[in-house]
Amino acid sequence: MTSMKLVTLAARIERFPIAGSFTISRGAKTEAVTVVVEVSHDRLTGRGECVPYSRYGETPEATLAAIQAMQQALAGGLTRQALQVAMPPGAARNALDCALIDLEAKSAGLRAWNLLNRPTPGERITAYTISLAAPEAMAAATAKAAHRPLLKIKLGGDGDPERIAAVRKAAPESELIVDANEAWTEANLEHNLAACATAGVTLVEQPLPSGKDEALARIRRPIAVCADESVHDRSSLAPLRERYDAVNIKLDKTGGLTEALAMADAAQALGFEIMIGCMVATSLSMAPAMLVTPQARFVDLDGPLLLTRDRDHGLRYDGSLVYPPDSALWG
Repeated sequence: MTSMKLVTLAARIERFPIAGSFTISRGAKTEAVTVVVEVSHDRLTGRGECVPYSRYGETPEATLAAIQAMQQALAGGLTRQALQVAMPPGAARNALDCALIDLEAKSAGLRAWNLLNRPTPGERITAYTISLAAPEAMAAATAKAAHRPLLKIKLGGDGDPERIAAVRKAAPESELIVDANEAWTEANLEHNLAACATAGVTLVEQPLPSGKDEALARIRRPIAVCADESVHDRSSLAPLRERYDAVNIKLDKTGGLTEALAMADAAQALGFEIMIGCMVATSLSMAPAMLVTPQARFVDLDGPLLLTRDRDHGLRYDGSLVYPPDSALWG
């Protein structure tokens, strides 16, 4: 991006109710708290959205402040490439990066994928998340979603073999992927992996805590294991080659689409399979992530499906199919 002088910045915190609640091993929440950025130049406005995540020490208020602190730099002509150095990876940079790409695309009269010289995204099957609960409750929730071809099952440690067996019985035809959100231990790792293999699970995401996942390199993994909390941007890829088979790329971790696309290229070069994931958020968060889907084996962009309402011009979902964004939304 060439320098755009007099870029103005606006940012705010927005809240979207979740349908019911969203429960993982670290707890439950009933709303998605996002930070929305708007960057404007020459009567055009680009938008981006992020979800600050307490697991990484982020809060909505601190994220908003970090974004607002970039106003002077943006007004002075800070480019998107310079932004990658000016801010660390994380939610704040993600929202700004995506807003700047949206603004660049509008200014050039191009769709974002053409601007960035990436493949045109098409419709993809997205995973649909089943929250962590007792086996009976998870089976009931799964039964309602058993028509979906790909389900992502949240697990949480003790009792997980019973949970995944109950889920599989309730959805005998669906492909299952599992997310333990760091809740397993070395003591139950192999037992839980075996239970997932028995249930025909395709992939297990982040079974052990980040930084305490060395055991994955010492065991025979019966199914593919995907890094999430253990991987953030390109710099974190190489040390994981012996422990993981796949990596979950999330724009809120990479610090935006610019790094996410570079990370996807690097991950493929290292032999990792790719999942493109999301936090629970609106279609404005999902839209930039659609540009990574041509490289992804797994697409997990169901955030808007978990909300009671999405924003205007949201992504089109047809069952489990998700379609690329209209330019009225982003890019």
